[in-house]
Amino acid sequence: MTVTEKTSLVTGASGFIASHVVQQLLEKGERVNATVRSTKNKKKIQHLLDMQEQRPGKLNLYEADLLEAGSFEAPMQGCSVVYHIASPFFIENKIRDGQKEVVEPALKGTQHVLDAVQKCETVELVVLTSSVAAVFGDNADVLEMKNKTLSAEYFNTTSSVTHNSYPYSKVVAEKAAWKLYEQQPKPRRWKLVTINPGLVLGPSLSRTSESGSLSLLDQLLSGQLLLGVPDLWFGVVDVREVATAHVRAAEFPDSHGRYILADSKTHGFVELARILRSITQSSQIPKNKLPNALVRMSGPFLGLSQKWLRQNLGIPFDINNRPSIDDLNIVYRPLEETLADHYQSWKSAQALSG
Repeated sequence: MTVTEKTSLVTGASGFIASHVVQQLLEKGERVNATVRSTKNKKKIQHLLDMQEQRPGKLNLYEADLLEAGSFEAPMQGCSVVYHIASPFFIENKIRDGQKEVVEPALKGTQHVLDAVQKCETVELVVLTSSVAAVFGDNADVLEMKNKTLSAEYFNTTSSVTHNSYPYSKVVAEKAAWKLYEQQPKPRRWKLVTINPGLVLGPSLSRTSESGSLSLLDQLLSGQLLLGVPDLWFGVVDVREVATAHVRAAEFPDSHGRYILADSKTHGFVELARILRSITQSSQIPKNKLPNALVRMSGPFLGLSQKWLRQNLGIPFDINNRPSIDDLNIVYRPLEETLADHYQSWKSAQALSG
């Protein structure tokens, strides 16, 4: 099989991370089968249609639904690698029914894609987009880990349907994937690698991306947090590094297990705000932290429980990202560059929708 004939499947291809994966695979000369929820929603898939035009015959679009068994079988035909990136994303305080809204779709989607993998003899590797949320639920969890450092050997054990239902959905779906991988008769036909990114920022290729990480900065850039930001800390990563990690997991035969994708130290919300303020020169972006007491008082209005605030406010931690550097040759770009590109992309999206 020549390199040019290699075909990969990317699920949820119109999404923030998946769009970059599709782009990088096409740039390598691969053929890509990409699934989207609807090929009729031109606005949502315009960037994929543009890629199709630039590389005739290299990108095929298929409709597939995470909740529909069998819908990934046709697009998977002839593929050697499956990048399962599609997953529901919700902002935690907007979730009303965790089980129905996030856990079931994440779990069923993973099961349906892997059921198709079991039936498709050509698939040798599945790269699953998980999250650091499958490693820990609240920042305080990391303080219990060895050297108080986030590491891929841990699984999130503190989240549930009622507390951090989004992280809970990520750990449930990832564990189900590992279980299905383990259940293969030996020698196993397909390998599983998971990519567990932190807060993913950077330029969006789509004008209508709904990633939760984007909505966080959206609030910041649109002046909704004028009075200050809470003392929250995030493991941050550029979307381009996340996409590269997916592609390299398939390129490098020694890739294995789980890879945390994030800077080696968490970044404070106030640091993100200050960098963006200097980039945008906007006085609408705060440069100060809100006092924790004030954030706790306003918790109920923000839909944040006291337990959540206790376990997350003012808790930075270190992150072991060495495997991504050593095994996948990931080079993390400076946060300033990610935020500058993120802002440019946000600005052009605003101009188009304005």
